[in-house]
Amino acid sequence: MKRVLLPDSRLELVSGVSPREVQAFHAAGCDTVAELLRHLPRRYEDRRNSLAVHELQDGEAVCVRVHVYSCGWRYSYKRYFEASTGTEGDPHGVRLYLRWFNMPYVAKLLATGMNMSVYGKVRLYGGKLTISNPDFEVMDDEEAGHRLVAAAMGGPLQPPVEGQGAPQVHTGRIVPIYRNVPGIAARSYRSIVWNILEQLSPGAPAPGYDVAPAYPYWQAVRDAHFPESEEAHKKARMRFALGECFVQQFRVAWRRMQVKERPGQITATDPAYMDELLATLPFEMTHAQKRCIEEIRNDMAAPQQMNRLLQGDVGSGKTLVALCAMLLAVGSGKVAAMIAPTQILAEQHYRNFCRLLAHTDIKVSLRTSDHSEDTGLQLDNGIPDSSPRIIVGTHALLYKKHRPTNLGLAVIDEQHKFGVEQREKFIASGENPDVLVMTATPIPRTLTLTLYGDLDVSIIDELPANRGEIITALRSPANMKRIVAFISQQIQEGRQVYIVSPLVEESDTRKQTSAISELSRWKETFPDKRIGLLHGRLTAEEKERVMLDFNHGRLDILVSTTVVEVGVDVPNANIMMINDADTFGLSQLHQLRGRIGRGVHKSYCILLSKSKPGEPGREKLDILCRTLNGFEIAEEDFRLRGPGDVLGTAQSGMGAVEFPEWLADARLIHRAHREALAILSEDPGLLSPRHAPLRGLVEQDTDTAVTC
Repeated sequence: MKRVLLPDSRLELVSGVSPREVQAFHAAGCDTVAELLRHLPRRYEDRRNSLAVHELQDGEAVCVRVHVYSCGWRYSYKRYFEASTGTEGDPHGVRLYLRWFNMPYVAKLLATGMNMSVYGKVRLYGGKLTISNPDFEVMDDEEAGHRLVAAAMGGPLQPPVEGQGAPQVHTGRIVPIYRNVPGIAARSYRSIVWNILEQLSPGAPAPGYDVAPAYPYWQAVRDAHFPESEEAHKKARMRFALGECFVQQFRVAWRRMQVKERPGQITATDPAYMDELLATLPFEMTHAQKRCIEEIRNDMAAPQQMNRLLQGDVGSGKTLVALCAMLLAVGSGKVAAMIAPTQILAEQHYRNFCRLLAHTDIKVSLRTSDHSEDTGLQLDNGIPDSSPRIIVGTHALLYKKHRPTNLGLAVIDEQHKFGVEQREKFIASGENPDVLVMTATPIPRTLTLTLYGDLDVSIIDELPANRGEIITALRSPANMKRIVAFISQQIQEGRQVYIVSPLVEESDTRKQTSAISELSRWKETFPDKRIGLLHGRLTAEEKERVMLDFNHGRLDILVSTTVVEVGVDVPNANIMMINDADTFGLSQLHQLRGRIGRGVHKSYCILLSKSKPGEPGREKLDILCRTLNGFEIAEEDFRLRGPGDVLGTAQSGMGAVEFPEWLADARLIHRAHREALAILSEDPGLLSPRHAPLRGLVEQDTDTAVTC
């Protein structure tokens, strides 16, 4: 009688698993049946279609059913066990020779007269069809041994009883291929999983909350490991994907519920500063900007903590909207702080805020790891204000000496570049401050609920008027003479140019353009022009000096790496040439292109690439030439790269995504989201016994609900 296993049974209890194999699984982090079964196959091989021996061709990986006509040890340059096989009932037909090297146990398993199913790659050696070290299964059960013994004693070899035969695990089916575990042979791993599933209790409960009771969890596990069809393992993975999606959506919905109940500060009591700024602007804000400001203002006027995402394309005016929110907080007697991912971006925000608020009494402070700087503005009474009202900084704001006090509004720029713990630490600077998260990287609509489901979302889907037209063109290095002539003409007209390269300096391993080599090249090409260099290895003072020179028109050409990707705003720069453009991501290329077209001049983005149509990297360049719409580009980037790559560091706080299928399936996301909301609406305290697994799931989030 077989032992019945439960999901929490230790692997020592599984029959057929040796102590050495148990230790190997322990070392790989698998102690129980459930833990081992959670390691699904990395791929499958379809070994169902069996060919006849006479149909075999050299170089084919095949599955074939054969009869063993003779077998024994052979010797050449090394000792091996060989079986001469062919089609059953055709003793004089074509032979297939099976050879096993360094596998002496095979001699104990095979005997003349057996029927086998074999899988491996056919090779033609000395005119013989041969498979070396094939996967195989004896198709007869234990009763076959008795029939062979009887035949060896002089009797006839009896045929097997109808319906008998060993189950096929390694051949003749869709076979799972697992990730390598040191100390466990691939064949043994497969057999162990099969034995576990055979011994697993049919009444074992599903782990955690069962989001799809109509498709039993352990049946899905069986279908995932040993599917009867391709559709079966896909269905099983989608079932697990739904479960993983539900866990993520439920945690997001729970955090949102907790945040909505959390008291906050009322930080929109006096709009005077904001109204004064808007009255001095030399242009009219877009309708989208005005709508987002109103949404933010309503949140800040409520007694609950605001948690809002401000999303917009490059150049859509998110920073101005954020400044309006900061002025609302200042007008309410609070401090507003903005954290940026790079010093260049923080310094640019600081300079822009100082310029826009020069007519006010509001003191702006810059705080980075290198230095702190204040505007030195004074109040109307002539007494210096020692407490800045608006603070702009980098990661330095996370440390005690730079941390703002009396914080009413926390603004996080390019939030995906910060980890969850960093964001929480920044927000914790105040007592439940309002939080505004900004991103200039449009997010595919199917992922909005996934990444920002616990945030209210405002989208600036309109670009400001009077912006220069941007033309994007794909060019080969063979066109460089024409490109140089065009750049020369634009510089003569007073324009400025970005030259972007993927590397700082030349590399032996990466055959791509470097900024340092480009600097020499362009200085040689334009000896009379002012050319600067910007990259991440420069000191903060050097970066600031170069950017100020470019901003103030003291440089004609800025040779750079991707440090100019976000936030750099030079209206007079109207050309960006990107070397080896096919090596960059689609969204990153769009961000780089966003550095031009910020003034009234017609702008040009030149994508320099050697890629040919149909080659990897070419399609994204064609997409970039076709559209300027960041949201459309985000969808295309999602399609090309898949959800895991698009998420990137935004996955921080989500944990590893095991079943990325759900990230690309809006139906699963919405289904999981609806179910999560329905549960919390019906049972917000999770008091029902059915919801007990969910209590443990969100227990860690109860007191530390993150806002983004």
